[in-house]
Amino acid sequence: MAPQRHKGAGALKSKTALSPAPVPPRSGELFAALDLGTNSCRMLIAQPEGSGFHVVDSFSKSVQLGAGLEKTGRLSRGSMTRTIQALRVCQQKLKRNKVRYMRLVATEACRRAQNADEFIRRVQRETGLRLDIIKAQEEAQLAVISCAPLVSRSTENLLVVDIGGGSTELVWIDLKDVPKNDRTRSIMHLNAGFAQGLSDVPAARVVDWISVPLGVATLRDQFNDVDDDAARFALMSWFFEENLSDFAPYHNTQPQEKFQIVGTSGTVTTVAASHLGLKRYDRKKVDGLHMTTDQIDRVIRSYLALGPDGRRADPRIGADRHALIMSGAAILQALMRCWPTDRLSVADRGLREGLLYAQMSAQGVLEDGAF
Repeated sequence: MAPQRHKGAGALKSKTALSPAPVPPRSGELFAALDLGTNSCRMLIAQPEGSGFHVVDSFSKSVQLGAGLEKTGRLSRGSMTRTIQALRVCQQKLKRNKVRYMRLVATEACRRAQNADEFIRRVQRETGLRLDIIKAQEEAQLAVISCAPLVSRSTENLLVVDIGGGSTELVWIDLKDVPKNDRTRSIMHLNAGFAQGLSDVPAARVVDWISVPLGVATLRDQFNDVDDDAARFALMSWFFEENLSDFAPYHNTQPQEKFQIVGTSGTVTTVAASHLGLKRYDRKKVDGLHMTTDQIDRVIRSYLALGPDGRRADPRIGADRHALIMSGAAILQALMRCWPTDRLSVADRGLREGLLYAQMSAQGVLEDGAF
């Protein structure tokens, strides 16, 4: 499947329709966001707090919904059953917390599976949950707005990378014409779409974006037949870079301080936690961390030195991620080779946080108002 990209990103003009002001939720009302990906099912339940939110409950489980999808083009019976079991837990949490506002989405595995509609109907029949299969562009938009608070005020060119289980989204944003104090708000405003509409917020310009149908699970499956660990890693990194050959808006740009890459994924946070030597994961230490290319490479070399058995036993990686960490690391290393910077900003946030921001903004419960 070829990468998807927006034609004429940032060059389209559209008027934003005015709608009646929403009725604010009652004090203490909760919002939920569920992200069903190729590998994981994850949910957050949160309460608005200032310009952000406070998480009151969460759920995360590796369900491997996309297992076997590369070969058959279909979701397997076992994968669907595992996933529905996890979704039942989510449904119980939503009911127990009396959540009124929610957005429950599925991504790449369901976008590609021939029997996705059948699966969505089965989920609703057996759990009562209504999943929305979102397009790659909306997935990219939501990842971007979730990372907005981590963007430096001095950043003029921004690349947001979301490494998922089945796909990787990259969005290139030009902020040069946006005043420093307005850059976070201008990025969050992209929730309305990558085409620029009329707004009182100075516009961040999306230069280009792409959705590569290679994530940690799908890239691993491409090279499962390669036995040598180091050779498999090198081939995965090369193959991912090949899929980026047409996406390089500033490929001749030299390294610069005003360029920033923000990476969001389990791979990025795992590499960051390994770099810090954390025996127990601590989001406060990882989210917003800056890592150099040398530091990233050092961690990846340590993973390779461990080999498959060593990675399986390494507490820094975890039982749910050991089989996927090298394909994710291959994507990360390829990205750092391609772009004009030697630093990465780590984001422990992504699609779920973007879904929460979007819902809360639409309801007018964030201090900064709708974006």
